[in-house]
Amino acid sequence: MDNNQLEAYLKEKRLKINQKLEQILPIEEEPKIVHQAMRYSVFAGGKRIRPILAIIAYEISGGKGDAILMPACGLELIHTYSLIHDDLPCMDDDDYRRGRPTNHKIYGEAIAVLTGDALTALAFECFLGSSEAHDFSERAILRFVRRLTRAIGTKGLVGGQVMDIIQLSKDRKKESLEKTCQYKTGALIEASLECGALLAGADPRLLSALKHYGKGIGLAFQITDDILNVTGDKEVMGKSVHSDREHEKITFPELMGVEKSKKEALRCIEDAKVSLNDMGHRAWPLREIANYIVERKS
Repeated sequence: MDNNQLEAYLKEKRLKINQKLEQILPIEEEPKIVHQAMRYSVFAGGKRIRPILAIIAYEISGGKGDAILMPACGLELIHTYSLIHDDLPCMDDDDYRRGRPTNHKIYGEAIAVLTGDALTALAFECFLGSSEAHDFSERAILRFVRRLTRAIGTKGLVGGQVMDIIQLSKDRKKESLEKTCQYKTGALIEASLECGALLAGADPRLLSALKHYGKGIGLAFQITDDILNVTGDKEVMGKSVHSDREHEKITFPELMGVEKSKKEALRCIEDAKVSLNDMGHRAWPLREIANYIVERKS
């Protein structure tokens, strides 16, 4: 597959997502500072991988039209909230994200915390309160929300962040490190695919295949992030490198070395792509995104 074809595809999806996000996010309403902070982080140049995965899963599962855009954007708001909180001094204490000062460096810690909270609330408005929500059955929306809440709670985002803070992987067991990564990074990626499929009414077999794919690329995504923290270029990545070592974190490169970590990420990707075999050509974006995850430089 031509890389240009994937880039054109991703560009088209990002444009639609960004246009919808522009409509969703408040602009000049009071309290202005939190609305400005929300827009600052949401429009900081994200790849929009999670909403794109939701859209692809929706379309593969037979969904039609743009109704999926609103819930997909909600997923991006959840992801952005997690990054804002992840960067806080009490968490990873990062000063830069996507080449710009992190949210708390501009607006202060208190507003950054509240910005993350506000993005979460707005995300659920996207899931439940939008006119597009009426395009889906109540059962589909209920299943979507139930799946998502599990992905962002103690069995997902929050749990993964806690595991990271307490350094669950300090036992230096690969299983502990994988669990932390699957919760902190993989859970929302996996849920994005499942949620898109659920809204389209996917059958259990297809849902299971997409879940397996999501689990594989989610782990590969975090392993690649760990590798880039060691080998990446700060200017290209737009954030600090070598910060994991400074915080004495156990990561895949620290545990296995860079080369073995690269092989592990590729193994995860190949395993993920196997689950797409029965989907034929319609799954080509998922195959190419899997390759992109381990080839990216930022």
